Amino acid sequence: MNDAEKTASIPPGPGVSAHAVSIPIDEFPVPYVEVDLKGEISAANRAAHERFANDGESLIGQFAWQLMATDEKEISFASYFSAIHTGQAPPTVCRPLFDRSGQFRTYQLHLSLIRAPQGAPVGMRIVLLDVSETHCALDAAIRSAGWMESVIASAPEAILVTDTVGFICALNPACEELLCCKAEALKGRLVEEGVHLLTYSSSDPDGQRLTHLLALDQPTRGIATIHDGVGRELRVEISTSPLIEKNTGITEGVVNVLRKIS
Repeated sequence: MNDAEKTASIPPGPGVSAHAVSIPIDEFPVPYVEVDLKGEISAANRAAHERFANDGESLIGQFAWQLMATDEKEISFASYFSAIHTGQAPPTVCRPLFDRSGQFRTYQLHLSLIRAPQGAPVGMRIVLLDVSETHCALDAAIRSAGWMESVIASAPEAILVTDTVGFICALNPACEELLCCKAEALKGRLVEEGVHLLTYSSSDPDGQRLTHLLALDQPTRGIATIHDGVGRELRVEISTSPLIEKNTGITEGVVNVLRKIS
C-alpha cells in the first residue's frame, strides 16, 4: 500500500454507527503523520509533504523532531517516549516547526497513540494545525493586558474598576492607600458596600445622585463623603466613566477615579 492509499481510522460523528471510519490520509485537508517506535515518520499525507518536505524529498523515514527548534527537540522527544512507555493518552501541545514558508510557525499537535491488537503502543498519530496567527494575537493580547495592568498599577490617581453588575474587580495601589484598605478586602464586593457614599453632591447640571446604573450609562463627577477602611470619614472627588470594549462597543463595567479633597 503506498502513502496515498493508506487510511486512518477516525471516530464517527453524531448519528453515525459506532464503528470507526477509515479515510485515505491524503484526503485530510491538514498535515497528518504517523510515527513509529523509533521516532521515525512511517506515514505522511500530501498536506504534510506540501507543508514540511523539501522539493523531491519524502518525509517517510525521517526523524519526527527534525523540524523543531533545537530547544524543543529534547522535551518533545522525552514526552513522546514517556507516552509510548506509559500508554497514557498524550495531551494536545503547541510547538514551533520549521516549514516550507522558510520560518518557524506555531503548530498545534493533536496526538493519539497507535496500538497493537494486544493494546501496547506501537507509535503515534499526529494531526498538525497551523495556529501561528492565533498564537501571535494571543501573545499580543497578553502583552497588552500586562502593559495596561502596569499602567494602572503605576498611576498616581486612585483607580477602582467594577463589572457590569457593580462588583469591584480591580483597584490600584493608589486606591488602596487612599481607602486604607487592601484590594483583597474589596474585590468581589458591591461598589455601594465597598465605597459607601455618606453624602454626594453632583457636578453635573441635572444633579443626579451617583448610582452604579447611572455610571454604566454616562460619565459622572461629584464630591462625596465616604468611610475609609478604618472607619474615618474621607472627602473625595469621584469621576466615573463607562468601561467600553473598543471592538464591540459593549459596556463591560465602570472605571472610578477618586481624588482626596483636603
